[in-house]
Amino acid sequence: MDIDILLILQRFRNGAGGVFASFFSKMTYLGETPAVILIMAVIYWSLDRRTGTYLMLGWSMNRLLNVLLKVTVCAYRPWIRDARIIPYGDSVTTATGYSFPSGHSANAASVYGGMLIRKDLSKALRYAMGALVLLVPFSRIYLGVHTPQDAAAGTAAGLMTMIFSLWVMKRTEADPAKERTAVITVLIMATAVSAYAALKSYPEDYVDGKLIVDGTKMARDTFKGAGGCCGFLAGWMLQRRFAGFSTDVPMGVRVSRSAAGIPFFYAVDLIIAPAVSGLIGGAAGAFIEAAGQETPASTQ
Repeated sequence: MDIDILLILQRFRNGAGGVFASFFSKMTYLGETPAVILIMAVIYWSLDRRTGTYLMLGWSMNRLLNVLLKVTVCAYRPWIRDARIIPYGDSVTTATGYSFPSGHSANAASVYGGMLIRKDLSKALRYAMGALVLLVPFSRIYLGVHTPQDAAAGTAAGLMTMIFSLWVMKRTEADPAKERTAVITVLIMATAVSAYAALKSYPEDYVDGKLIVDGTKMARDTFKGAGGCCGFLAGWMLQRRFAGFSTDVPMGVRVSRSAAGIPFFYAVDLIIAPAVSGLIGGAAGAFIEAAGQETPASTQ
C-alpha cells in the first residue's frame, strides 16, 4: 500500500513537471537539521528564551528518539524496496541511512509542532505552523524519499516528544531542584542509546556488491544524536547557572544577538565542529561535532 501511494505520486510528479517538486523541495529544506537549529536559536536569542529552550529541549530528545527507532527497525529506503520508485533529484545520494521514521518529519513536528502546542501564538501563525507540520512530511513522500508510514511515524513521535518536553519544562520551572534530575535522566538515556547502537547487529544486505546501509555509520549518527542532547544540556545549564540570559531587553539588543549569533553558529556548524570531529575521529568525533552544533544555539 505504501509503495502504491508513492507510485501514484511519482506518476503525478512526472506529469506535472518540476513546478510542484520545486515547491516541495523548499518545504523539505524547512525540516533540515541546520535550518531548524537556526530557527530555534533565533527564537531563543531574540524572541522568547522560554520558548527557545522548550523547542531545543524537545528537539534534542526527539533527535535521540529518531535515531533509536532508525537503528531498531532498520527499514530500507523506498527505492531499495521497489526499483520502480525513482525519487526526485539527487535524493538517492543525499537521503542515506534507514528510512523509518522520517527525520525531516520529526524535525518539523519538534519545531513547528512545538510552537503550535504551546498555544501562545496568534491564530494566523498557529495556522502557518500547523501547515508546516503537514507540508514537510508530505514533501518527503511527494519527493519519493519516504513512505507515508515513515512520515507519519516521524511526525507522531515528534509531537509526543514535544508534549512530554513541555511537561518537563513546567515541572523544572515550578521546582528548580528537579532540573538536575531531568538532566541526569536525559544523559543516562543518551548513554544507553549510544551503547545500544554500538553493540547491536545490523543487516548486511548488498546491491551490486555494495552494502546498502553501513551499520557503523548508523551507530555514528546515533552518537551525533547523543552529542546533540548533551550539547544542549551543557548550554542550558551554563546559561541557567552563569549567564542569567533574558529576552526582556530592548529590540536593538535582541537584533544584535541574532546578528552576532548566526555567523557564529555557521562558523561552528560548517568549520569548527567538523574540523574537530575530523581530528578526533570515530564515535567521540561524531559526538563532539553534534554537541558543537547545539551548544552555541543555547548560549549567547
